[in-house]
Amino acid sequence: MLIEEAVVGSEIGCAVIGNGGDLVLGEVDRVALSHGFFRIHQEATPETGSENSSFICPADISPAARDLVQETAKRIYRVLGCRGLARVDLFLKDDGSVVLNEVNTLPGLTSYSRYPRMMKAAGLPLGDVVDRLVSLALPWK
Repeated sequence: MLIEEAVVGSEIGCAVIGNGGDLVLGEVDRVALSHGFFRIHQEATPETGSENSSFICPADISPAARDLVQETAKRIYRVLGCRGLARVDLFLKDDGSVVLNEVNTLPGLTSYSRYPRMMKAAGLPLGDVVDRLVSLALPWK
């Protein structure tokens, strides 16, 4: 059994791509819930998303909160030694602090996935994301 403290806040995500010190951050998004708990999608029709949530990208948060989310995501990515890409999901609490939710080291790259939407909003379309990933994976990089 695992018991965790409830975190009251909004789920916020940040896409990260790169290795070491050369990181590119996507735009921050927010999971907007109409009710209940966030469920990733409906398995029968994943492109329609969840019946109780939608994604706001860029997130409707203050510039200071956006900066905190991006800097925290970058720091977590580096501390964990991530390479290539990841989506760092956090909770933004009402007091303005952030709490790590999870690091998704293999985020979806479909047209309805969060990661490509965040990168596109930051000016990096999916084709460029894939090109960058291939380049990062080459042995001489």
